[in-house]
Amino acid sequence: MSTSNLRVNDKRVVLGLSGGVDSAVAALLLMRAGADVHALHMTNWEDLDGYCTAAADLQDARAICAKLDIPLHHVNFSAEYRDQVFEYFLDEYRRGRTPNPDVLCNREIKFGVYRDYARRLGGELLATGHYARVAVANGDTQLLKGRDRNKDQSYFLHAVSQDALAESVFPLGDMTKSEVRYLARDAGLDVHDKKDSTGICFIGERPFREFLANWLPAQPGPITTVDGEQIGEHAGLMYYTPGQRQG
Repeated sequence: MSTSNLRVNDKRVVLGLSGGVDSAVAALLLMRAGADVHALHMTNWEDLDGYCTAAADLQDARAICAKLDIPLHHVNFSAEYRDQVFEYFLDEYRRGRTPNPDVLCNREIKFGVYRDYARRLGGELLATGHYARVAVANGDTQLLKGRDRNKDQSYFLHAVSQDALAESVFPLGDMTKSEVRYLARDAGLDVHDKKDSTGICFIGERPFREFLANWLPAQPGPITTVDGEQIGEHAGLMYYTPGQRQG
């Protein structure tokens, strides 16, 4: 793959390195494009019950940086994440709405406090492994979909400011997932076959109701028709989303 479109030669680029294959290949492409790459790994959740993969991800990030010979910085933004994302997440459920914490996390954390920290490291640009693209037209920075429509993540970045996007690089924007895994395997990166992360870190691989019940008390009530006929009981409105296929 050509890296000429990245325009990062001789620039210090701070890369958000999660420990997964996407950000690992992003680091590889930035290096090949001539960037001075510094990896920044973020912990945003204090794992107390073993469901979050934070410890394993940090270990993978260290292995990636050792393989590519780039410096790794580790920051803990758990307090900021809790205040700016998780409390909003809970509040939305209290109100009977279904939030998307990833959108807020990108705006407030990854392209907020995380970006500020990257500047302290001397970063001229911030890079991530998102499948998205940016373009400049008439002085405005535009967020575009990634080439891989099955992996496109532009929606999750739609709330990020133009100022932040103007200083961001998405090396995977013109790639497909299969191409990313091929590059990782060809470069000898152990994470080339690492499973994609799904869902929200602090929930992990467990039933959603089980997690939510630890933070919000259930408020069961009647299920009624538009005519007022009671036809059942619900466990609490926070457990339901309009259009969901199962409860």
